[in-house]
Amino acid sequence: MSGLVPFLPPPLLDAGAICVGATCGAITRYKIGQKASAYIASSPSTRNGLTGWHTAGINVLGSFALGAVTATPVKAATTPAPSFGMTPRTKLLLGIGFCGAFTTFSTYAVDIVSMVERGEVAKAVCYGVGTSVGSIGAATVGMMAVRRFFGVGK
Repeated sequence: MSGLVPFLPPPLLDAGAICVGATCGAITRYKIGQKASAYIASSPSTRNGLTGWHTAGINVLGSFALGAVTATPVKAATTPAPSFGMTPRTKLLLGIGFCGAFTTFSTYAVDIVSMVERGEVAKAVCYGVGTSVGSIGAATVGMMAVRRFFGVGK
């Protein structure tokens, strides 16, 4: 990427990569939220219990993706294309940028508080534990998958 814009300093290119990734991650999360809300609204009497669970799904999926990005080895930008790995800037774009904006701990926390306020304590506990265990498990599977599939170590 630095070859495309040689006049920009590397920290600015890194910030740009994070911004591009974050924009894409936030838009993706927003669109999934819209689709989930429309699905629930199409039959509120049978689907109202699903409210908020799309955030859990996003967090689990994002944890898997971040685990995979984290386990992917770093390669130099000058390494030939067929080699496996990501440049540090690509890791910034996908890890901090995309996954950071795609997943959302703050929405997860507000969802739990809202469930408790509505008297849905059991649902809040299931949601909290399910999201936490699912996200940690997904991150582990993402990291293990990259290591096993591509034969890379820790």
